[in-house]
Amino acid sequence: MIEIQRERTPADLLPAINRLFNISAGKIRSLEKSWSPASGAPVFTAEGRYTARGWTEWTECFQYGSALLQFDATGDREFLELGRERTLTRMAPHLTHMGVHDHGFNNVSTYGALWRMAREGKINADDWEVRFYELALQVSGAVQARRWTPIKDGGFIHSFNGAHSLFVDTIRSLRALALAYRLGHRLIEEQDAQVNLLSRLLQHARATATYNVFSGASGSPFDLRGRVAHESLFNVANGTYRGPSTQQGYSPFTTWTRGLAWAMLGFAEQLEFLSTLPAATLADLSAGDSTEWMLDAARATCDFYIDVAACADGIPYWDTGAPGLATLGDWASRPADPFNDREPVDSSAAAIAAQGLLRLGRFLNTRGQNGGRYWQAGLRVVETLFDPNGAYLSQADSHQGLLLHSVYHWPNGWDYVPPGARVPRGESSQWGDYHARDVAVYLLRIAKNEPYLAFFGPSLTHA
Repeated sequence: MIEIQRERTPADLLPAINRLFNISAGKIRSLEKSWSPASGAPVFTAEGRYTARGWTEWTECFQYGSALLQFDATGDREFLELGRERTLTRMAPHLTHMGVHDHGFNNVSTYGALWRMAREGKINADDWEVRFYELALQVSGAVQARRWTPIKDGGFIHSFNGAHSLFVDTIRSLRALALAYRLGHRLIEEQDAQVNLLSRLLQHARATATYNVFSGASGSPFDLRGRVAHESLFNVANGTYRGPSTQQGYSPFTTWTRGLAWAMLGFAEQLEFLSTLPAATLADLSAGDSTEWMLDAARATCDFYIDVAACADGIPYWDTGAPGLATLGDWASRPADPFNDREPVDSSAAAIAAQGLLRLGRFLNTRGQNGGRYWQAGLRVVETLFDPNGAYLSQADSHQGLLLHSVYHWPNGWDYVPPGARVPRGESSQWGDYHARDVAVYLLRIAKNEPYLAFFGPSLTHA
């Protein structure tokens, strides 16, 4: 359980955030100098050097998106030009990638970041450049929405495992649908059938809240409020739910903590997005209660992270039911130990979760509700991750990663285990590094009273 101990403010973390971006610049340059795009996308480090793991190349966006975040934080145009050039020359295939559920990662982190900064006035972009980014985002949202499995009470964007598979990760890909919708786009199916992208966004979010996030109401011993299933399985012949599953967690009946973090951040961001829409828009879709059930899912997952999944310092182990945790005693009441030899921690889950906690806390505060518990928990997690005397910030020039002790796919044995150890430690991942920078920019803007960081940028008038 996270121990808050004292109240913190974003301003308190400014020295650590500035230090992080000073270190980050060298990491981005090192990877850019050593990495050949012909090798695919960098995924995670082994002995401090980034390596590929050919699968869907879903991490390429984080490499270029990190450069754009570095510019956002520092104003150093070297990183803007790097991120923009690589987005234009490398990311186009991701726009029409029909086989993945990752559009909200791939294209919102690159094209979306450039579009957002142009609208914020952080970069100079003429009308044609902005329209180019908008077209890319419209295409990405429609392509993502096309991966659709209908079920009895709506539908969902299915994972690359197939039409039967609903991943909790995909809640973050709803950003692609949100942007395409706000840009006035729609999906046109067979026989010119018109598909409302907001409707699909809401249906997918509702399916995730219903089937991937546990409510604690059934009485089942595994039905703990806020626990998350990585994957939900359906019978595609008639749309019925069959049960939980997992790909990267320990079991269907435990919680893979990065999946939990994706849900925390995904629901919080969509709550922010829905708050920009006219009430009549949701009423027209018979979705006037969307904020209510989405807020319940966000609260439940964030509460579970604070009370069950995280250690006292805010860092989780990779799965709440990992068998080796039983040998670590009362692990939740003390700081996480990334150097133990039983189960790995996952700092990338912490970086993602921190932003979910912060966004939910702010969302509640701005609506007259008490979001302090979530806000302070998020700041506690960030303080731990960015502590210059702690275990998680990679400060050695020889190590290309930024955030240490990240885990990718431990059940498959893909993560690097150093000689003499039994579990992964000391390595980084592209998504962990990216989300460390992402939450740092988020807090940096708040501390400096700059425009609030949201994937949809300044408010738009929907066409």
